[in-house]
Amino acid sequence: MKEEKSNNTPYSILELATIGVGFKLTDVFKNSLSLAQKAETFGYKRFWLAEHHNMKSIASSATSVLIGHIAGGTETIRVGSGGIMLPNHSSLLISEQFGTLGALYPDRIDLGLGRAPGTDQVTAQAIRPDRMQAVYKFPEELRNIQQYFSKDNQNAKVRAPIAEGVTMPMYILGSSTDSAYLAAIEGLPYVFASHFAPTHLFEALNIYYNNFQPSQYLEKPYTIACANVIAADTDAEAEKISTSLIRMMVGVMTGQIDYVQPPTEMTSDLKQILQNPAFQKMLKYAFIGSKETVKQQTKKFLKETGVDEIMVASHIYDPEARIKSFEIFSEVMKEI
Repeated sequence: MKEEKSNNTPYSILELATIGVGFKLTDVFKNSLSLAQKAETFGYKRFWLAEHHNMKSIASSATSVLIGHIAGGTETIRVGSGGIMLPNHSSLLISEQFGTLGALYPDRIDLGLGRAPGTDQVTAQAIRPDRMQAVYKFPEELRNIQQYFSKDNQNAKVRAPIAEGVTMPMYILGSSTDSAYLAAIEGLPYVFASHFAPTHLFEALNIYYNNFQPSQYLEKPYTIACANVIAADTDAEAEKISTSLIRMMVGVMTGQIDYVQPPTEMTSDLKQILQNPAFQKMLKYAFIGSKETVKQQTKKFLKETGVDEIMVASHIYDPEARIKSFEIFSEVMKEI
């Protein structure tokens, strides 16, 4: 494991544009932009959007379009994909899309790339029937994108002219050890989805650090790990707000995905769900509570992982409570 750092750790947001019951899509997109604008003032470094499909509670399916919406309404915060699921797409089209974004918003766009489908297998097949072949070609497709963004591609038969020479930092996303090897060998930053798949976090980080090869893109390893955060004035208030997250995750685990529900009082049934081993495993890194409670959990996480940056997701029904949670977390990071 890498040595613990003494400098300030950057903090960022992973946004899924979740849809609460009773909210219109236009409300969801406005709320995402409002959050990004507030995050900019709170000192967050990035605002990334995740690609998901066939989930009625998530509105970030057209990820690159939504990135443009967010970047156009903000000024300084980096906006990107967390991530684009590359086997769903053509590397040429992604290069054209992000080349366009990079030209519109210079030095503010990040391209995070993953190989998972971001959906169920039936939908993945509908998106791209040859998807499994594309999964195996993920490293090759990654290099294709790098080539399309290179100025040296000007004489190639296949080009993305709008991307050539555009600055586009690329990140490898993963929830297993496979992606750690790829990020290390390619000399790219590595982002781990510990907010829902924490099992292989430490093994993946060690693989990445031990196998990292410097590249033209990165001289030394750079890691980001994700966590869920629900912060409020008191532990009791945060616990109540978290009931929306609990119900949402139950839906994910049972295949009964629904709109995000309003919070309720913590019931005995919900407490029983919290004790379920599978549930505890999935939400191992969910920091829920008052500022002081979240601070202690965050400090422990940063010390144990030694990551360079922390990225947080916050599935909260009420938009104002969500903004407040991210504001509290920004205060936590500044105090740490």
